[in-house]
Amino acid sequence: MPHSILVVCLGNICRSPTAEVVLRAHLPGARIDSAGTGSWHIGKPPYPPAIEAAEARGYDLTRLRARRVTPADFDAFDLVLAMDSDNLADLRDMAPEADNIALFLEPVGGGAVPDPYFTGDFDQALDLIEEAAAAWAKRLG
Repeated sequence: MPHSILVVCLGNICRSPTAEVVLRAHLPGARIDSAGTGSWHIGKPPYPPAIEAAEARGYDLTRLRARRVTPADFDAFDLVLAMDSDNLADLRDMAPEADNIALFLEPVGGGAVPDPYFTGDFDQALDLIEEAAAAWAKRLG
């Protein structure tokens, strides 16, 4: 059965759109989307340095546009993956009964994908995203 996965970060302009395209590469039959818990960037493309870092590894973020998580997303997706514990807490506040929410890095030991919008380290974020995406692909097969 094909999977549907929503990846969530704060603004949906760095980590979650990157994870969306990386997961698509690892799970080509799955329906993958991304969103943010905040509304600052709705309708905007990913952050230019995120686009450049992804392009350097063969991923194209240019067609993506930021959106905000909606309550309907928890029913529309099999799995909702948060990029850090703050996003995880926000998602659980939005849908306290949902049992399909997890940390993106859970299959590789948990923790946070540091936000490169603030750290400036887009390669570190990509390294972690690629590692976790491969682990999710293996797990979800």
